Amino acid sequence: MRPSHVIPLIRGLLGGLSLLALTGPATNLRAQPDQAVQDAIYAEAKADPAGYEFLRDLCDDFGGRLTGSPNNRAALERTLERLQALGVDAKLETFRMPGWVRGRDEVELLAPVRRVLRVASLSYTQPHPRFEAEVVDIGDGREEDIAPLDAKGKVGLLAPNTTVPRGQYEAAAVKHGMRGILFIDRVNGGQLLARTGSFNGEPLRIPVYSITQEEGNWMLRLLHRGVPVRVSVETRSHCEPIETANIVATFPGRTPDLVVVGAHFDSWDLGQGAMDNGTGTGQLYAIAKVLQAHAPRNLRTIQLVWFNGEEQGLWGSRFHAPTLRGRPVAAMINLDMVGFPLSVNSLGYDDLVPLLQRYNASLGANQLKQGVGNINWFGSDHTPFQLEGIRSITFGGLIPPESVRFYHDFGDTLDKVDPKLIPEATAAIATLAYRLANEPGLATTRVSAADTEALFRKFALETRMKGVGLWPFAEPPAEPAAPPAPARTP
Repeated sequence: MRPSHVIPLIRGLLGGLSLLALTGPATNLRAQPDQAVQDAIYAEAKADPAGYEFLRDLCDDFGGRLTGSPNNRAALERTLERLQALGVDAKLETFRMPGWVRGRDEVELLAPVRRVLRVASLSYTQPHPRFEAEVVDIGDGREEDIAPLDAKGKVGLLAPNTTVPRGQYEAAAVKHGMRGILFIDRVNGGQLLARTGSFNGEPLRIPVYSITQEEGNWMLRLLHRGVPVRVSVETRSHCEPIETANIVATFPGRTPDLVVVGAHFDSWDLGQGAMDNGTGTGQLYAIAKVLQAHAPRNLRTIQLVWFNGEEQGLWGSRFHAPTLRGRPVAAMINLDMVGFPLSVNSLGYDDLVPLLQRYNASLGANQLKQGVGNINWFGSDHTPFQLEGIRSITFGGLIPPESVRFYHDFGDTLDKVDPKLIPEATAAIATLAYRLANEPGLATTRVSAADTEALFRKFALETRMKGVGLWPFAEPPAEPAAPPAPARTP
């Protein structure tokens, strides 16, 4: 053997001994993702209709999954049973949150004509006796919009595309003695947008309702012509504390490092919650199935989490993310209405971009058409993880506009979900989860609070987060006043 061959041989032996010391002789730990395993995961996930069929049964057997409702609980139990039947280690993670029960609420137009309006109260609206009141246009609901009006004792019509946070327009209305708010929908066609009235679960001080664009604009036209509009309002919905649960499925790894893949399980109750977020719920189930078949044990532990209470204030993820304090977490992937995958988004974490570019390149002919994005946004289950300093990722995916217009409403039903959507998205998502669980050298150090604050400020999210009470960062100290200039002497 020539001397030039000795050093590479020694290095190879030392590298093998080091790997053996880390893993033990029977673990077969690979230093990087196995392309053959990744390709098998992609191919099977794309061909398997299991995620769609699971969602079909969930939607048709239980309907909408409003957190705390009997439908939600029964659907949770069904999901747990299905996961355990696959051999997956899945458990309920119970927690308490401010709950809300929808009752038979009613808003009726009394003048100039009588008409029962199509409405949905926002969550945390409280019950009250029926009252009658005049209607007034409050524009975007800002203090300066309401202050000049004769608003006391009246119900406000709120513009459909207002950027004023929910707590702020309610506070301004209460300050000026208003009795309720009718929030005009931003989509036409008789649609309603069910939504939460309070991210912190505080009972609303006055009732707030979502109303259709057509009926809202009708009332606006009357008011602008000087025609008085009068309504009666009765709310039977009510707040109550509830105990609910997330589902946590665990695929143990060979190191303490963790990769979290999450999707919210709950939905609004007007439809079936098929798109929002039945898509993510079905994708997580399909990911569990394909990982169990091809990669049940990896370098890092993979944790799949179905979060409850997202629609009413991110409650499930706000409970779960802090339970991971002290654990090394490489990344969190959030799945909220991911359609046909077009891109993967590093949510403003620049250090994740090269990794995601390698992931996209590894897909070969199946690369995402729009590649890697890097834009942070607020309002889904990745946010509590970001606030814990955990790097987060999501996907950009297409749900056709003719379907997505129905989200949060009666029309959010299974027929709006293309049967190919969940398998195609699952193929991309499961592949990324596998790579994150096996890519060497991923950082698990938490992002500092200062850098997290800078991330949210960079993408202009501070106002929205403050408006819903989810801005945890202290205000910077005020600059000390400059000392007065010394008096000039003659």
